[in-house]
Amino acid sequence: MGLTHQSCGSGVNKEAFHKGPAKTNYVIALAGNPNTGKSTVFNALTGLNQHTGNWPGKTVLRAEGKYTHQGLVYNLIDLPGTYSLLANSIEEQVARDYLCFGQPNATVVVVDATCLERNLNLVLQVLEITSKVVVCVNLMDEAKRKKISININSLAQILGVPVVATAARDGIGLDQLVNAIAGVANGTIQTNPYVVQYSEVIEDAIGKLEPEIKQLVGEQFNSRWLALRLLSKDQTVIAELKKLYPSEDRLQSKVGGELLA
Repeated sequence: MGLTHQSCGSGVNKEAFHKGPAKTNYVIALAGNPNTGKSTVFNALTGLNQHTGNWPGKTVLRAEGKYTHQGLVYNLIDLPGTYSLLANSIEEQVARDYLCFGQPNATVVVVDATCLERNLNLVLQVLEITSKVVVCVNLMDEAKRKKISININSLAQILGVPVVATAARDGIGLDQLVNAIAGVANGTIQTNPYVVQYSEVIEDAIGKLEPEIKQLVGEQFNSRWLALRLLSKDQTVIAELKKLYPSEDRLQSKVGGELLA
C-alpha cells in the first residue's frame, strides 16, 4: 500500500501534506502514559511533517511536528511517555519542566480508555500545572470491545476541561480533538480544572506560601503548583527558579529562604 492520508495521516491534516507550514501560531504539548496511543495521535495529526532530536542537554528523544487547522499552524511537541510528573526520572523531569516553564498554548493528555483510572493520575498532575488542557480518551474501540463504557460528558464536567473520545488508529474523533485544541489554545473554550485538595496542614501552608510566590512570578507560572513543589523541597524546581530569577533577591526572602537555600 502506498502512502495515503488513510495510512499515514488523518483527514484533518491534509493541509499539512499540501502546504509547507511556515510561522507557528500555537504550540501544543502532547502528554500521556506509555502505551496509550499517544504516538499514534501524534503521527495522525502531523503526518509526514515531523522531526526528532534530543531535548537540550538530555538524551531523551524529542519529537515535534506541525499540522494546520483553519489556516493556522500548530506545532505539536510530543513529550516523553510518563506515569507521573514528580521528576523521579529524566523523562518525568523533561515532561514536567516543559509543561511548567515551556508554557505551551495548550496541553493534550492522552489516556487509555481501557484503564482510565490509572491514567487519571497523570491528568490530575497536569491540571495542577496548567488549566489549558484537553483530555483525549483514546483506544475507545478497544474499550468497546471489552464492553467498557465511559461517560465522556460526565468526565468533562468533573475535570473541568474538554474531553474527547478517539480511536486514533482509525482516525475516529480527531476532528473533534483538533477543534477542542484550537478552542483551548485561542481562549474560546474556557476551562475550570478540578483542584486536588490536600490535608488541612498542607492547604494552610500553600495558602501562606502562594501569595509570596505570586508576588515574585506574577501570572507567568502556576503559583499553587510551585508552592506544592517548594513545600516538597523539589530541588529541580528550585534550581529552575534560581535560573529564571538569578538576580532576584526576593527569591530567598519572599519564597521562604529555608526552602530555597
